[in-house]
Amino acid sequence: MSVSRNELLSFLNSLLKPEKIKDYCPNGLQVEGKGQINKLVTGVTASQALIDQAIAENADAILVHHGYFWKGENPCVVGMKKNRLQALLANDINLFAYHLPLDVHPELGNNAQLAQLFGIQQVQPLEKSNPYSVVMQGKFEQPLLAADVVQLLTNKLGRHPLHEAGQKTHISTLAWCSGGGQGYIQQAAELGIDGFITGEVSEQTIHTAREMNIHFFAAGHHATERYGAKAVGNKVAECFGIESVFIDIDNPA
Repeated sequence: MSVSRNELLSFLNSLLKPEKIKDYCPNGLQVEGKGQINKLVTGVTASQALIDQAIAENADAILVHHGYFWKGENPCVVGMKKNRLQALLANDINLFAYHLPLDVHPELGNNAQLAQLFGIQQVQPLEKSNPYSVVMQGKFEQPLLAADVVQLLTNKLGRHPLHEAGQKTHISTLAWCSGGGQGYIQQAAELGIDGFITGEVSEQTIHTAREMNIHFFAAGHHATERYGAKAVGNKVAECFGIESVFIDIDNPA
């Protein structure tokens, strides 16, 4: 079976609603390829390695979280950008990219998928007045020791997180934001949240965790954002009967 490029784009836009969210890049179809799509490859970032594997898989389209044409980047098509675009165009592969819309979807987004993966319940936006909040909050069914949360993240994500310990021995309430969400730690701490999980860490984040007595976990930008694109790809396969393959290009950051 196959789906037309335009039908798939319409489906993705209806599902992820990019027009509702202010972002740092264009969301949707970034590079036009074949008019009919039989096979979709999903991944985190539209790197050369992902493109090369998509070509090897005879894919007609790629769906990623991190695409191209970010605000402030050099617009010239040279070097690495030229090589990536050339590979896509030469092989007539569509590139779909959704950044923040793929973080915040209430079922398929990166944050929602992390909640399912970690067994977090009573999920709701940390910014209660913002239905498209990129940072979420919830609770474990039973309070966990900080060491148990470290082991949970290690088991589920396949990598040991950086942990800056707070004063509480047990963690019940959590806030989290996939990727580079470390800037929300103060907001979480001010609300009395026990622990905060994200992908990256900045130097000042550690001081905030120490001074505001909140457990902080940095589990990797890539590691925390492997789930949204895969979930959307599976949804596409379910709705249109095409093949969807998630390809994980290892990245320790």
